[in-house]
Amino acid sequence: MGAKTLNIIFYLLLNTCFTFAQNQENKKPLSFILLSLEKSHAIKFSFSDADIKNIFIEEPPKEITVSQLLSFLNRKTILQFKALDHGYITVSFLDKKVAICGTLLDYNLSKPLLLATIKVNGHPIGTTTNNKGVFYLKDVPIESTISVSYIGFKSKKIMAHELFMNSVCSSIFLAEKVEELSEIIMPKLLTSGLQKKADGSIVLNTEKFGILPGLVAPDILKTIKILPGIESVNESISNINVRGGTGDQNLMLWDGIKMYHSGHFFGLISAYNPYLTKKVSVTKNGTSSAFSDGVSATINMETADKIKNKISGGAGFNLLSSDAFIEIPIKENIALHVSARRSFTDIITTPTYNNYFSRSFQDNSIASNAVNNTESNFYFYDYSFKILYDINFNHTIRGNFIHIKNNLEYLEQYTNETTTIEENSTLKQENLGAKINWNADWNSKFSTNVSAFFSDYKINSSDYNKDTDQFQTQFNNVLETAVRVHSKYELSNVFFFTNGFVFNEIGVKNTTTVNAPTFSKAIKNILLKSALYSEIEYNKNTSYARFGLRANYFDKFKKLVIEPRITMRKQLNSSLSLSFEGEFKNQTTAQKIDFEDNFLGIEKRRWILSDNKKTPIIKSKQASFGVAYNKNKLFIDLTGFYKKVEGITAANQGFYNNTQSFNSTGNYEVKGIEFLINKQTNNISTWFSYTYSKNEYTFDVFDPKKFTNSLDLSHSLSAAFNYDINKDLKVSFGGVLRSGKPYTKPIKGNETIQSGNRTIVNYDNPNKERLANFFRMDVSGSYRFSFFQKTKATIRMGFTNITDKKNIIDTYYVVDVKNENNVSRINNFSLPFTPNLSFRLRF
Repeated sequence: MGAKTLNIIFYLLLNTCFTFAQNQENKKPLSFILLSLEKSHAIKFSFSDADIKNIFIEEPPKEITVSQLLSFLNRKTILQFKALDHGYITVSFLDKKVAICGTLLDYNLSKPLLLATIKVNGHPIGTTTNNKGVFYLKDVPIESTISVSYIGFKSKKIMAHELFMNSVCSSIFLAEKVEELSEIIMPKLLTSGLQKKADGSIVLNTEKFGILPGLVAPDILKTIKILPGIESVNESISNINVRGGTGDQNLMLWDGIKMYHSGHFFGLISAYNPYLTKKVSVTKNGTSSAFSDGVSATINMETADKIKNKISGGAGFNLLSSDAFIEIPIKENIALHVSARRSFTDIITTPTYNNYFSRSFQDNSIASNAVNNTESNFYFYDYSFKILYDINFNHTIRGNFIHIKNNLEYLEQYTNETTTIEENSTLKQENLGAKINWNADWNSKFSTNVSAFFSDYKINSSDYNKDTDQFQTQFNNVLETAVRVHSKYELSNVFFFTNGFVFNEIGVKNTTTVNAPTFSKAIKNILLKSALYSEIEYNKNTSYARFGLRANYFDKFKKLVIEPRITMRKQLNSSLSLSFEGEFKNQTTAQKIDFEDNFLGIEKRRWILSDNKKTPIIKSKQASFGVAYNKNKLFIDLTGFYKKVEGITAANQGFYNNTQSFNSTGNYEVKGIEFLINKQTNNISTWFSYTYSKNEYTFDVFDPKKFTNSLDLSHSLSAAFNYDINKDLKVSFGGVLRSGKPYTKPIKGNETIQSGNRTIVNYDNPNKERLANFFRMDVSGSYRFSFFQKTKATIRMGFTNITDKKNIIDTYYVVDVKNENNVSRINNFSLPFTPNLSFRLRF
């Protein structure tokens, strides 16, 4: 390129810049010009600052009459200038409609945002952005306001005339949404990805999950166990105990589908893939009136709900299983999300698998497989998919499906001189769920949601015992369907009014068969129930309140149950706040623990349905009051709580005592305090939590009537230290120390008694004894690096129970086989020292 050519280009650039600067210099803000004209012509303009904002025009000629001035202003602007008496001039928009356009971009990445919502406030006009982030609208009133919104980003409002005045499609930048104080009160609790909201719930964002002691993945249900007041007496995530409640008293929702099964490996790991489950909310009290069931807690899991403009996903493995997920945009307004996970434990054994297997089957015939020829085949899998369809800018449809399964086949061979006898046992456990959901935004203030789901849970077992030549089968099935209509109306910027109607049907079937002696039992119950709910929510600056009411009607019982709900929070100053929650709730399903029909020493729980007689509707009432301090990355929370749950049955509690077969109902009452202190710096987060509680049963037919709850853990402490060495390398170290579980001993010197033709254990008064304290230390580490140009990789290692402490988590007694006058004690132990490793790719 020659010097002459460069000179020409330089001249053209210089001339263009000079012309542009000159044009800009000739134009001035309309507000400035109007003020100047008021002085020079002794007139007064009446206008709204919003109407003339961002309007620039050339200055009118100096020698000009008022009439000529108005004509000039009307020609040069989109406004109407009209003279009134006494020198007053009104300024208003022309009553006309215009065409507008814009380009929506990510503020940080300057990338286009696909399928963002564009609405004309107060008018039934709207659209979405295309794959370049561009939108077009016709017949837009010039004086209207345009709302621009995109999931995960701050919304923005723009005047239509601002977009119309530009000769090209204006670039509109949206910044990522950061929750305001009134919504999120602790944006990072314990580790990144954990937040505390103003309504008292804890939210886990799995995409932003940091690291916790012992974990190699953001296991949804294992993660929430670090929170004060949430325990698992037997280490199982299938039996999460929230403020002294049993595991079946938690409402488990996956994208709005009620799930009756939550764990793989019989409760040792979560059954929900965390890499497609984006958000998990845990509410211990003050639940929204939109939710029923779960008298202890609500665990609400939500998958990704946004259509992206490119394929994304990930895959990985740990020492138990491998998984993958992918999000595929089929069209601009249609996408498919798929996830799948399967164990390889039936192909490859690892130290992690061996420890998990021994932990699950430690007190049954499978564990003692050294004498005879045995073969066990165990595997689990889960998969899910979601269809996302955006009909237009204000109507969307979502469809979900999930399938979870555990499968165990066990074979034991006995060989004598002439024959070979086989003992064969199987156990299959699965949960299917599906939902369809239609969301409609009818205008900027009113929206509705119509959804329907079904959930189908089955556990199917068979067992052959050679000693008795007895073959048994068990089958438990829960089928629930529900339809819900939900609406939300924005009364103002701070008041929101929610209403809804729910109708559902629950059917529960239990069957048991035995060949010797011949016995068959089948019970099937169905319950129809409907509910109306309503609540009002106030959310402004330092104050939050939600008041709700739910009316439940049970058709079979002709019974109406009214449940009030309340949540309040007030920020007293920049660092101190108070909170109060209260609720009444009910549930109609519970798990019965059958000891006599037990299979393989595992999964003793079968779902049953309320009959309002021997199995009443379970009802709870609870209240909690808290004080929180948050300043300079120091968070302190102290909460006192009280909860009473009525309608529980002896069969539901799993007593190891003389009352375990009683058909009796009672209640439990728990009160206590939860304390949490969390100090953070730029790369360190350390915390200490403590829970004290007193949990007692009351059963009128028992003696004594009041005694310690089997889930009572008087004292529970946990502490951890997280250190981000850099943005890619992290370590976490922590431990748990808690009181031992209550248990019952036989009467000394009279350990067994006769019950009909059977000899049984003669237990003393229930739950007078306690196991030794439970103690465990865990550690984990995480390293993230670039695998390919657009692919990120993460390696994590976790070690559970690094001191290899042999914790007894449960104990019971059985009649000695050799001497019926004696008993033997059976102890269940926690996981020993167990390593795990995971490797993940994300693109």
